[in-house]
Amino acid sequence: MYVLVPAYEPDDRLVSLVAALRCADLEVLVVDDGSGPRYAPTFDEVRVLGATVLGHGTNRGKGHALKAGFAWLAEHRPGSDVVCADCDGQHLVPDVLRVAQRLAQADGAMVLGARRFTGRVPLRSRWGNAVTGVLVRGATGLSVHDTQTGLRGYPASMLAWLQGVHGERFEYELELLLRASQEGIPVEEVAIETVYLDHNSSSHFRPLVDSARVVAPLLRFSVSSLAAFLVDTGTLLVLVALTGALLPSVVAARVLSSTVNFTVNRRLVFAGARATSLRAAAARYGVLAATMLAANLGVLSALTTLGMALLPAKVLTEVALFVAGYQLQRTVVFAAPTADRVAPDRRTGSAVGSGSSRSAAP
Repeated sequence: MYVLVPAYEPDDRLVSLVAALRCADLEVLVVDDGSGPRYAPTFDEVRVLGATVLGHGTNRGKGHALKAGFAWLAEHRPGSDVVCADCDGQHLVPDVLRVAQRLAQADGAMVLGARRFTGRVPLRSRWGNAVTGVLVRGATGLSVHDTQTGLRGYPASMLAWLQGVHGERFEYELELLLRASQEGIPVEEVAIETVYLDHNSSSHFRPLVDSARVVAPLLRFSVSSLAAFLVDTGTLLVLVALTGALLPSVVAARVLSSTVNFTVNRRLVFAGARATSLRAAAARYGVLAATMLAANLGVLSALTTLGMALLPAKVLTEVALFVAGYQLQRTVVFAAPTADRVAPDRRTGSAVGSGSSRSAAP
């Protein structure tokens, strides 16, 4: 078991954390994310304490630092599970051990150390996590208490997968949750203490820039559907005005918008799903599109028959079908092939295919 600690311009709290982890007989890997010569004495101290220290000359971001650590572990300690912790004093050693214990029992799950945000919590942290949690649940169906926690455990079998997930900075950890949900990787939570020191003044999180990076993966899920909706609605209104026929207009508009939606989703939104082939994904999407078309036509016809105008009826119909359509695309159309999903074989320590998916709350 290794504890991986990404560090950028750390203070004595990194030294205290490493000392406590070493006292608990845990191996520690610290990644210096381009802190510069001024912070060299701090990293020298943690080396003396027995930590392995990696580094690069420029600041590349938390996600890049984590992936550098995963790459080192995959090469030098390929059978080691890993718990990631932050260097700013927010993660207590008993909580690190709690996550490590759950990880050893989790049978291939990603384990999150989830804060409950009780006590004196900075407003930006409380609201930021609440908003992100709502977006994650809406986009993926994954219900977790703490989407932005840096205290996380990963089994050794995930090391290669972790290096392939997009993201170089703070958005990386949220992207891991989105990809895990998309690929059927189970996620579990362990309750941990909520610790903020000096109103979180030591955090390098930039509220505007890094919030945009964190939310960006979620926005991709919505922009594609919005673009398809605009194409579908605009085409429908034009065709109905020209022909006066609802059924062929709905079909033609949906064929065009579905083509746009499929292309954008496969290339941008669900690019990490590694569908077996274009043909297989297109076939699954075709079945879904036909099913959604029938549902769309049925709801739209019912609403217009009841006297609702076409445009508001169309908007209401699309909103009602949006969540169902997204979840089916995520879990069926663009899901990773069963053999590609990550799950460890606890008897051998190697990765094997798994089609299971579960999310356990603490």
